[in-house]
Amino acid sequence: MVRASEQEQESYRSRLFNFKWRNNDNNAGKQAKSISVESGLDEAATGSQEAEPLTIIHPNKAPPLSRSAADEAALAAAQAREKQLLADMEQMKERFSKLLLGEDNSGGGKGVSSALALSNAITNLAASVFGEQRRLEPMPAERRARWRREIDWLLAVTDYVVEFAPSQQKNKDGTNMEIMTTRQRTDLHMNIPALKKLDAMLIDCLEKFKDQSEFSYVSKDSPDSENANAKRNDDKWWIPTVKVPPDGLSEASRRFLQYQKDCVNQVLKAAMAINAQVLFEMEIPESYIDSLPKNGRASLGDQMYRNITVDWFDPDQFLSTMDMSSEHKIVDLKNRIEASIVIWKRKMVHKDSKSAAPWASGVSLEKREVFEERAETILLILKQRYPGISQSSLDISKIQFNKVIINFQFYGSP
Repeated sequence: MVRASEQEQESYRSRLFNFKWRNNDNNAGKQAKSISVESGLDEAATGSQEAEPLTIIHPNKAPPLSRSAADEAALAAAQAREKQLLADMEQMKERFSKLLLGEDNSGGGKGVSSALALSNAITNLAASVFGEQRRLEPMPAERRARWRREIDWLLAVTDYVVEFAPSQQKNKDGTNMEIMTTRQRTDLHMNIPALKKLDAMLIDCLEKFKDQSEFSYVSKDSPDSENANAKRNDDKWWIPTVKVPPDGLSEASRRFLQYQKDCVNQVLKAAMAINAQVLFEMEIPESYIDSLPKNGRASLGDQMYRNITVDWFDPDQFLSTMDMSSEHKIVDLKNRIEASIVIWKRKMVHKDSKSAAPWASGVSLEKREVFEERAETILLILKQRYPGISQSSLDISKIQFNKVIINFQFYGSP
C-alpha cells in the first residue's frame, strides 16, 4: 500500500511539470508565477483556499485571451453592429424620402405619384438583385440578405394603403354601434402573401443547385473561355458559358433540370396572372381616354374593322391575316384592339348621357356588344400566344397615372 501511494505521488509530480499556477493578488493585480513540485503537492493536499484552479498550457495552442482582450473583442463587435444598424437606417431614410418626394429629390414638386415611385423602387431593386444571378447556383448570402431587408422596407409601406370597412363597437352602456375602421386594402392583403410565397419558391429553386456537380461554368480567365466564346454567335454574350461532360448530362440531371424549369415557369405564370388581374382592376386614366379616337373604326383601321364586323367571325382566321413578324407589330395590334374595346364599352355605358353625343354613330348597341366581345377574344389569344410581350399603352398609362392614398398613422402624436 505504501509503495502504491509513493508511485501515485510520483505520477502526480510528473504531471505538475506541465501546469502553471495562477495566483490572484488583490493589491498587485493579476500575475502568473511558477511553483515548485513540492509546494504544489503541499497546497494541493491541504486544499488551500487562496489558490486558483490550475490552467493547462498546450504546447501547440496560444494561451487564452485575457479578460480585457475578450471585453475589447465584444465591444468591437457591438460597435460594428451599431455601425451597420445606423447605415441601414440611413439607407432606409433615403428610400422613404424618394417615395415621399416621388423620386424628385430637389423638392420641386415635379415627382411622380407615390404609387409609381413605389412600383419603380421594387422593380429597380429586383433588377439589381436578380440581374446579377446569371448562374444556376444558390444566391450569395449577402445578396439574399440585402433582398430580404430592402424588400421588407418597401412592402412595409403597403400596410398603410387602407380601405374603410364597417365594424361593431360596444359602448359602455352595452349598446352596439356600427363604425368604420381602416384595414389593409383587400387586393394587397391577398396578393402580397402570395407574391412572397412565389419569391421563396424561386430562391428555393436556386438553392437546390447547391449539390450539383455534373456541369460547371467556364471562368473568364480559363483557356476554354476563348474557345467557347468563339463558338457562340448569339447576342447574349454576357451569359456565362456552361461546361458539361463529354457524354452530356446524365438522365437524372436532365430530369432535375426539367423539373426546376417547370417550377420556375409556374412561378412566372402565377406572378403574371396576379399582375394582369391588378392591371385589369385599375381605373382607366382620363389622359388615356382623351387620347382615343372618336370611334372603333378609326382605332382599328378599315381593314381590321371589316374583319371584326363580318357576319361569320373566326379569331384565328383574323390573326392569320395580320402581320405579326415583329414584337413592335404585335404590340401595335394589341394597342389598337384595347383602344377599340375601351371605346365600345364607354359607348355602351354612356348610351343615354348627353356626353355620348359626339360618339354617336349608326351602329346599334347590340352590335357594339358583339364587336366588343370579339375584340376581347382576340386580345385574350394574343396574351396567351405572346405572354412575354411588352406592356401595352393602356397598361403603361394605368401604371403611370395610378394614384394610391397612403394613410400614415402616427401613434402617440397629439
